[in-house]
Amino acid sequence: MGQYLLRRLANYLVLVIVAASLTYFLAALSLNPRSNFAGRNPPPSAASITSTLDEYNLNPDTPVVTRFAHWAEGVAEGDLGRTVTGGQVNEEFTSRVGVSARLLLLATVIGSVAGVLVGAWGAIRQYRASDRAATLASFFILAMPVFVIAVTLQLWARDFNDLLGSTVLEYVGEKDPSVSGFWPSLVSRANHLLLPSLTLIVLQIAIYSRYQRSTMLDVLGSDFLRTARAKGLSRRKALMKHGLRTAVLPVMPLLVYNVVLLFTGATFTETIYGWHGMGSWLVRSIQTNDVNAVAAVGMFTAALVLIAGLLSDLVYAALDPRVRVR
Repeated sequence: MGQYLLRRLANYLVLVIVAASLTYFLAALSLNPRSNFAGRNPPPSAASITSTLDEYNLNPDTPVVTRFAHWAEGVAEGDLGRTVTGGQVNEEFTSRVGVSARLLLLATVIGSVAGVLVGAWGAIRQYRASDRAATLASFFILAMPVFVIAVTLQLWARDFNDLLGSTVLEYVGEKDPSVSGFWPSLVSRANHLLLPSLTLIVLQIAIYSRYQRSTMLDVLGSDFLRTARAKGLSRRKALMKHGLRTAVLPVMPLLVYNVVLLFTGATFTETIYGWHGMGSWLVRSIQTNDVNAVAAVGMFTAALVLIAGLLSDLVYAALDPRVRVR
């Protein structure tokens, strides 16, 4: 098992390096940081612009290979470079990851677990009223883009607040800046977290329940379930111990990849609710021609994809006794 993990980690490290390098070259060749200085009043001199871009390793006139070598040397030392405004990418990166983690981790865990349970429950009660209701609700949610769900919840929260005459539900920002103290700040953060989390949770329940229902239906008529029942297991215990464990295997890679990649995939949710996470940072970095920031997000995303692959393999091996890691 240890040798297997080391081999996979070595392969993933090479893939991360390749993906990060390609991302940097794509960003460096496509974006033009010099355009950020256009239209300033008073206009800076060409010499000062060049000097600033050289200092930040963002000068498009410098050969891209030279810029990449300087950037890669810094990354090897733990320095992701400077942003187009002169800040440290490391500081911005750490802040954005923390914001995305607060927003996404709880929501993805709740959404994925609830989606699996709803899908399994629907399969067990196939064509009953509860199954039809869950199916109809899932397709209704899936038919709406995520930004429609987010804006709809915001409008409902605003109307609810107007009805009560006070701000009960917060729908913009991460925290009320006027609140101080540990417990008041914690309550404020939880209130601001409610609606964006709900946006992600309902979407994930809709997605996972469809997959899980399909795989659970394939398992319900299997021989091993009949054998388990014949050995004296109750229907509920046989379904939970053998049926659900087998049915979740095909869904597990999707679960792991989606949970990990939401760090950079919740762009609409972060933007609409005013959360300054990784997704909104990527969009802003592209708009401002921030090569180093885009490269940092690309490297982070590549690492997440490969970590998700490793976790998927490990979880699959843990759930399926037929799999033997060599």
